[in-house]
Amino acid sequence: MIEAIADRGFAAAAAAVAAARIPGAVLGIVTADGRRATRVAGLAQREPAPETLTIDHWFDLASVSKVIATTTMILRLADAGRLDLDRPLTDAIPDLRQYDVAHAAERRLTFRDCLAHRTHLPAVEPIYTYGGDSDRLRAFILQREWRAGPPVYSDINFLLLGIAIERLTGGPLDAVPPDLARGPGLSWGPPPGPAVATEHCRWRGRVLKGEVHDENCFALGGRTGHAGLFGTVAGVLDFAAGLLDGSGASPAMLAAIRTPVAGDRSCGWELRHPGWSGGDACAPGTIGHTGFTGTGLWIDFARGLAWTLLTNRVHPSRHFDSGIVALRAATGNSIVAGFDSAGLSVLIGATAGSTPTA
Repeated sequence: MIEAIADRGFAAAAAAVAAARIPGAVLGIVTADGRRATRVAGLAQREPAPETLTIDHWFDLASVSKVIATTTMILRLADAGRLDLDRPLTDAIPDLRQYDVAHAAERRLTFRDCLAHRTHLPAVEPIYTYGGDSDRLRAFILQREWRAGPPVYSDINFLLLGIAIERLTGGPLDAVPPDLARGPGLSWGPPPGPAVATEHCRWRGRVLKGEVHDENCFALGGRTGHAGLFGTVAGVLDFAAGLLDGSGASPAMLAAIRTPVAGDRSCGWELRHPGWSGGDACAPGTIGHTGFTGTGLWIDFARGLAWTLLTNRVHPSRHFDSGIVALRAATGNSIVAGFDSAGLSVLIGATAGSTPTA
Protein backbone atom coordinates (compact mmCIF):
# COMPACT_ATOMS: atom_id res chain seq x y z
CA MET A 1 0.00 0.00 0.00
CA ILE A 2 2.84 2.42 0.76
CA GLU A 3 4.10 1.88 -2.78
CA ALA A 4 0.79 3.07 -4.23
CA ILE A 5 0.93 6.16 -2.02
CA ALA A 6 4.43 6.90 -3.29
CA ASP A 7 3.28 6.54 -6.90
CA ARG A 8 0.45 8.97 -6.27
CA GLY A 9 2.62 11.41 -4.36
CA PHE A 10 5.37 11.42 -6.97
CA ALA A 11 3.12 12.12 -9.95
CA ALA A 12 3.49 15.91 -9.78
CA ALA A 13 7.29 15.74 -9.47
CA ALA A 14 7.56 13.25 -12.33
CA ALA A 15 5.48 15.59 -14.48
CA ALA A 16 7.72 18.53 -13.57
CA VAL A 17 10.78 16.51 -14.60
CA ALA A 18 9.14 15.48 -17.88
CA ALA A 19 8.31 19.13 -18.59
CA ALA A 20 11.95 20.13 -17.87
CA ARG A 21 10.88 22.46 -15.06
CA ILE A 22 13.30 20.67 -12.73
CA PRO A 23 16.19 18.38 -13.73
CA GLY A 24 15.42 15.61 -11.23
CA ALA A 25 13.56 14.64 -8.09
CA VAL A 26 13.56 12.01 -5.36
CA LEU A 27 10.58 11.39 -3.10
CA GLY A 28 10.87 9.45 0.13
CA ILE A 29 8.02 8.44 2.46
CA VAL A 30 8.29 6.81 5.89
CA THR A 31 5.61 5.81 8.41
CA ALA A 32 5.76 5.53 12.17
CA ASP A 33 5.73 1.74 11.95
CA GLY A 34 8.77 1.73 9.67
CA ARG A 35 7.34 1.29 6.17
CA ARG A 36 9.19 3.18 3.45
CA ALA A 37 8.98 3.91 -0.24
CA THR A 38 11.12 6.00 -2.59
CA ARG A 39 10.70 7.24 -6.14
CA VAL A 40 13.25 8.88 -8.43
CA ALA A 41 13.21 10.49 -11.86
CA GLY A 42 15.37 12.69 -14.04
CA LEU A 43 18.92 13.92 -13.89
CA ALA A 44 21.41 14.62 -11.16
CA GLN A 45 23.10 16.96 -13.62
CA ARG A 46 22.28 18.54 -16.97
CA GLU A 47 25.51 20.47 -17.45
CA PRO A 48 28.23 20.02 -18.48
CA ALA A 49 27.11 16.45 -19.30
CA PRO A 50 23.89 14.62 -18.38
CA GLU A 51 24.00 12.28 -15.36
CA THR A 52 21.11 10.07 -14.28
CA LEU A 53 19.76 10.68 -10.79
CA THR A 54 19.63 7.73 -8.36
CA ILE A 55 18.45 7.26 -4.79
CA ASP A 56 22.12 7.10 -3.77
CA HIS A 57 22.89 10.67 -4.83
CA TRP A 58 23.65 13.27 -2.18
CA PHE A 59 21.69 16.53 -2.22
CA ASP A 60 22.79 19.89 -0.87
CA LEU A 61 20.03 20.23 1.76
CA ALA A 62 20.48 24.01 2.06
CA SER A 63 18.22 25.38 4.82
CA VAL A 64 16.96 21.94 5.75
CA SER A 65 20.34 21.94 7.53
CA LYS A 66 18.74 24.33 10.02
CA VAL A 67 16.38 21.67 11.37
CA ILE A 68 18.24 18.40 10.82
CA ALA A 69 21.57 19.66 12.14
CA THR A 70 21.50 22.99 13.99
CA THR A 71 18.13 22.78 15.74
CA THR A 72 18.80 19.20 16.79
CA MET A 73 22.25 20.03 18.17
CA ILE A 74 20.97 23.07 20.08
CA LEU A 75 18.12 21.08 21.62
CA ARG A 76 20.44 18.21 22.57
CA LEU A 77 22.79 20.68 24.24
CA ALA A 78 19.79 22.06 26.13
CA ASP A 79 18.79 18.52 27.13
CA ALA A 80 22.29 18.00 28.49
CA GLY A 81 22.06 21.18 30.57
CA ARG A 82 24.76 22.95 28.57
CA LEU A 83 22.50 25.82 27.58
CA ASP A 84 19.13 27.29 28.52
CA LEU A 85 16.92 28.11 25.53
CA ASP A 86 15.60 31.21 27.27
CA ARG A 87 19.02 32.57 28.21
CA PRO A 88 20.90 35.00 25.92
CA LEU A 89 23.35 33.82 23.27
CA THR A 90 26.06 35.59 25.24
CA ASP A 91 26.14 32.59 27.59
CA ALA A 92 27.93 30.79 24.73
CA ILE A 93 29.27 33.84 22.85
CA PRO A 94 30.34 36.39 25.50
CA ASP A 95 32.09 38.50 22.85
CA LEU A 96 28.91 39.08 20.84
CA ARG A 97 28.78 42.86 20.19
CA GLN A 98 31.49 43.22 22.82
CA TYR A 99 32.02 46.94 22.12
CA ASP A 100 28.46 47.84 23.13
CA VAL A 101 27.75 45.58 26.08
CA ALA A 102 25.19 47.89 27.65
CA HIS A 103 22.99 48.63 24.67
CA ALA A 104 23.47 46.14 21.81
CA ALA A 105 20.18 44.44 20.95
CA GLU A 106 22.04 41.34 19.77
CA ARG A 107 23.29 40.70 23.31
CA ARG A 108 19.69 40.26 24.50
CA LEU A 109 18.75 37.62 21.90
CA THR A 110 18.02 34.18 23.34
CA PHE A 111 18.57 30.77 21.80
CA ARG A 112 14.80 30.32 21.52
CA ASP A 113 14.45 33.72 19.83
CA CYS A 114 16.88 32.67 17.12
CA LEU A 115 15.41 29.19 16.70
CA ALA A 116 11.94 30.67 16.13
CA HIS A 117 13.17 33.64 14.04
CA ARG A 118 11.77 35.96 16.70
CA THR A 119 14.49 38.62 16.32
CA HIS A 120 15.20 41.97 14.67
CA LEU A 121 17.86 40.46 12.39
CA PRO A 122 17.62 40.72 8.58
CA ALA A 123 16.72 37.77 6.38
CA VAL A 124 20.11 37.57 4.69
CA GLU A 125 23.27 39.58 4.07
CA PRO A 126 25.90 39.09 1.34
CA ILE A 127 28.59 38.32 3.92
CA TYR A 128 30.72 36.55 1.31
CA THR A 129 31.32 39.89 -0.44
CA TYR A 130 33.21 41.27 2.58
CA GLY A 131 36.28 39.08 2.16
CA GLY A 132 37.66 35.56 1.97
CA ASP A 133 38.95 34.92 5.49
CA SER A 134 36.38 32.73 7.27
CA ASP A 135 37.60 33.66 10.77
CA ARG A 136 37.40 37.34 9.92
CA LEU A 137 33.90 36.89 8.53
CA ARG A 138 32.81 35.17 11.75
CA ALA A 139 34.16 38.15 13.68
CA PHE A 140 32.22 40.44 11.35
CA ILE A 141 28.99 38.55 12.09
CA LEU A 142 29.55 38.86 15.83
CA GLN A 143 30.55 42.53 15.90
CA ARG A 144 28.23 43.91 13.20
CA GLU A 145 25.45 46.20 14.39
CA TRP A 146 22.72 44.49 12.43
CA ARG A 147 20.03 46.71 10.97
CA ALA A 148 16.82 46.40 12.93
CA GLY A 149 13.52 45.34 11.42
CA PRO A 150 10.40 43.29 12.12
CA PRO A 151 10.89 39.56 12.80
CA VAL A 152 11.56 37.64 9.58
CA TYR A 153 12.90 34.24 8.63
CA SER A 154 16.62 34.94 8.96
CA ASP A 155 19.81 33.11 8.04
CA ILE A 156 21.62 35.36 10.52
CA ASN A 157 19.73 33.76 13.41
CA PHE A 158 21.15 30.37 12.51
CA LEU A 159 24.62 31.65 11.70
CA LEU A 160 24.73 32.83 15.31
CA LEU A 161 23.39 29.50 16.59
CA GLY A 162 26.07 27.68 14.61
CA ILE A 163 28.78 29.81 16.18
CA ALA A 164 27.27 29.12 19.61
CA ILE A 165 27.50 25.37 18.96
CA GLU A 166 31.13 25.73 17.90
CA ARG A 167 31.91 27.62 21.10
CA LEU A 168 30.12 25.12 23.34
CA THR A 169 31.62 22.02 21.71
CA GLY A 170 35.08 23.42 21.06
CA GLY A 171 35.25 22.64 17.37
CA PRO A 172 33.63 23.00 13.94
CA LEU A 173 30.15 21.66 13.28
CA ASP A 174 31.45 18.54 11.53
CA ALA A 175 33.46 17.60 14.64
CA VAL A 176 30.73 17.73 17.28
CA PRO A 177 30.74 14.97 19.93
CA PRO A 178 29.07 11.68 18.95
CA ASP A 179 26.03 12.31 21.13
CA LEU A 180 25.24 15.38 19.03
CA ALA A 181 26.13 13.92 15.63
CA ARG A 182 23.90 12.86 12.75
CA GLY A 183 23.49 9.35 11.40
CA PRO A 184 24.61 7.80 8.10
CA GLY A 185 23.30 9.43 4.96
CA LEU A 186 23.86 12.92 6.39
CA SER A 187 27.20 14.70 6.14
CA TRP A 188 28.75 18.12 6.00
CA GLY A 189 30.15 18.60 2.50
CA PRO A 190 31.77 17.47 0.42
CA PRO A 191 29.59 14.37 0.59
CA PRO A 192 31.12 10.87 0.56
CA GLY A 193 29.29 9.77 -2.59
CA PRO A 194 27.81 10.91 -5.91
CA ALA A 195 26.49 14.46 -5.63
CA VAL A 196 23.66 16.29 -7.33
CA ALA A 197 24.65 19.42 -9.23
CA THR A 198 23.20 22.76 -8.19
CA GLU A 199 23.86 26.13 -9.77
CA HIS A 200 26.38 27.41 -12.27
CA CYS A 201 27.72 29.94 -9.77
CA ARG A 202 28.81 33.21 -11.41
CA TRP A 203 30.90 34.14 -8.38
CA ARG A 204 32.83 30.85 -8.31
CA GLY A 205 32.76 30.40 -12.09
CA ARG A 206 31.64 26.77 -12.20
CA VAL A 207 28.75 24.36 -11.84
CA LEU A 208 28.59 23.44 -8.17
CA LYS A 209 28.62 19.75 -7.37
CA GLY A 210 29.57 18.35 -3.98
CA GLU A 211 30.27 21.83 -2.62
CA VAL A 212 27.77 23.98 -0.79
CA HIS A 213 25.56 26.20 -2.92
CA ASP A 214 25.00 28.95 -0.33
CA GLU A 215 27.59 31.67 -0.87
CA ASN A 216 27.85 32.74 2.76
CA CYS A 217 28.24 29.16 3.95
CA PHE A 218 30.98 28.56 1.37
CA ALA A 219 32.85 31.73 2.41
CA LEU A 220 32.63 30.65 6.06
CA GLY A 221 34.18 27.25 5.36
CA GLY A 222 31.22 25.19 4.14
CA ARG A 223 29.79 24.31 7.57
CA THR A 224 27.52 26.84 9.21
CA GLY A 225 24.37 26.91 11.27
CA HIS A 226 22.17 27.85 8.32
CA ALA A 227 23.46 25.59 5.52
CA GLY A 228 26.12 23.10 4.49
CA LEU A 229 24.58 19.71 5.25
CA PHE A 230 24.29 17.13 2.47
CA GLY A 231 22.01 14.13 2.57
CA THR A 232 20.64 11.14 0.70
CA VAL A 233 16.95 10.34 0.69
CA ALA A 234 17.66 7.46 3.08
CA GLY A 235 19.54 9.73 5.47
CA VAL A 236 16.73 12.27 5.56
CA LEU A 237 14.13 9.53 6.09
CA ASP A 238 16.19 8.03 8.93
CA PHE A 239 16.15 11.40 10.66
CA ALA A 240 12.40 11.78 10.15
CA ALA A 241 11.74 8.27 11.41
CA GLY A 242 13.61 9.09 14.61
CA LEU A 243 11.22 11.97 15.26
CA LEU A 244 8.14 9.92 14.40
CA ASP A 245 8.95 7.01 16.73
CA GLY A 246 10.79 9.07 19.36
CA SER A 247 14.09 7.24 19.00
CA GLY A 248 15.88 10.32 17.70
CA ALA A 249 14.63 12.91 20.16
CA SER A 250 13.76 13.25 23.82
CA PRO A 251 10.24 14.23 24.92
CA ALA A 252 11.54 17.73 25.66
CA MET A 253 13.00 18.03 22.16
CA LEU A 254 9.78 16.83 20.55
CA ALA A 255 7.77 19.33 22.59
CA ALA A 256 10.13 22.14 21.52
CA ILE A 257 9.82 21.44 17.79
CA ARG A 258 6.04 20.96 17.95
CA THR A 259 5.01 23.85 20.22
CA PRO A 260 4.39 27.27 18.63
CA VAL A 261 6.80 30.00 19.72
CA ALA A 262 6.22 32.84 17.28
CA GLY A 263 3.35 32.75 14.83
CA ASP A 264 3.68 29.67 12.66
CA ARG A 265 7.13 28.74 13.97
CA SER A 266 8.30 26.42 16.70
CA CYS A 267 11.93 25.91 17.70
CA GLY A 268 13.54 25.61 14.29
CA TRP A 269 10.56 24.33 12.33
CA GLU A 270 7.62 25.80 10.47
CA LEU A 271 4.16 24.70 11.60
CA ARG A 272 1.29 23.94 9.25
CA HIS A 273 -0.68 26.99 8.18
CA PRO A 274 -2.89 27.82 5.20
CA GLY A 275 -0.92 27.92 1.97
CA TRP A 276 2.31 26.55 3.40
CA SER A 277 4.81 24.28 1.64
CA GLY A 278 3.48 20.99 3.02
CA GLY A 279 0.02 21.38 1.49
CA ASP A 280 -3.30 21.99 3.19
CA ALA A 281 -4.30 18.34 3.69
CA CYS A 282 -1.86 17.52 6.48
CA ALA A 283 -2.95 17.61 10.10
CA PRO A 284 -2.64 20.61 12.41
CA GLY A 285 0.68 20.32 14.20
CA THR A 286 2.53 19.03 11.13
CA ILE A 287 6.04 20.50 10.95
CA GLY A 288 8.24 21.09 7.94
CA HIS A 289 11.13 22.99 6.43
CA THR A 290 12.38 23.74 2.94
CA GLY A 291 15.77 24.46 1.38
CA PHE A 292 16.60 26.96 -1.37
CA THR A 293 18.22 24.35 -3.59
CA GLY A 294 14.86 22.56 -3.91
CA THR A 295 14.75 20.31 -0.86
CA GLY A 296 12.16 19.83 1.87
CA LEU A 297 11.01 17.65 4.77
CA TRP A 298 7.56 17.41 6.39
CA ILE A 299 6.39 15.38 9.40
CA ASP A 300 2.71 14.74 10.15
CA PHE A 301 2.74 13.37 13.69
CA ALA A 302 -1.01 12.82 13.85
CA ARG A 303 -0.83 10.38 10.93
CA GLY A 304 2.57 8.94 11.79
CA LEU A 305 3.79 10.00 8.36
CA ALA A 306 6.78 11.89 6.98
CA TRP A 307 7.98 12.67 3.48
CA THR A 308 10.90 14.38 1.83
CA LEU A 309 11.01 15.82 -1.66
CA LEU A 310 14.55 16.44 -2.88
CA THR A 311 15.11 18.29 -6.15
CA ASN A 312 17.89 20.25 -7.86
CA ARG A 313 15.60 23.05 -9.00
CA VAL A 314 18.46 25.63 -9.06
CA HIS A 315 20.43 23.65 -11.67
CA PRO A 316 21.81 25.16 -13.79
CA SER A 317 20.33 28.48 -12.61
CA ARG A 318 18.10 29.83 -9.84
CA HIS A 319 16.79 32.46 -12.26
CA PHE A 320 14.01 30.29 -13.67
CA ASP A 321 10.49 29.61 -12.44
CA SER A 322 10.67 25.92 -11.59
CA GLY A 323 7.23 25.89 -9.99
CA ILE A 324 8.72 24.45 -6.79
CA VAL A 325 6.24 26.20 -4.49
CA ALA A 326 3.19 24.62 -6.13
CA LEU A 327 5.01 21.32 -6.58
CA ARG A 328 5.74 20.95 -2.88
CA ALA A 329 2.14 21.62 -1.88
CA ALA A 330 0.74 19.30 -4.55
CA THR A 331 3.09 16.53 -3.43
CA GLY A 332 2.05 16.85 0.20
CA ASN A 333 -1.65 16.93 -0.63
CA SER A 334 -1.36 13.84 -2.85
CA ILE A 335 0.59 11.86 -0.25
CA VAL A 336 -1.86 12.65 2.53
CA ALA A 337 -4.87 11.88 0.31
CA GLY A 338 -3.38 8.54 -0.66
CA PHE A 339 -2.50 7.76 2.93
CA ASP A 340 -6.00 8.51 4.17
CA SER A 341 -7.75 6.65 1.38
CA ALA A 342 -5.67 3.58 2.21
CA GLY A 343 -6.80 3.73 5.83
CA LEU A 344 -3.24 3.80 7.10
CA SER A 345 -3.95 6.62 9.54
CA VAL A 346 -6.11 4.17 11.48
CA LEU A 347 -3.38 1.56 11.53
CA ILE A 348 -0.60 3.93 12.51
CA GLY A 349 -2.44 6.44 14.67
CA ALA A 350 -1.77 4.45 17.83
CA THR A 351 1.99 4.89 17.39
CA ALA A 352 1.96 8.57 16.46
CA GLY A 353 2.95 11.10 19.13
CA SER A 354 0.26 13.08 20.91
CA THR A 355 -0.12 16.78 20.36
CA PRO A 356 2.06 18.70 22.86
CA THR A 357 0.84 21.44 25.09
CA ALA A 358 2.54 24.81 25.23
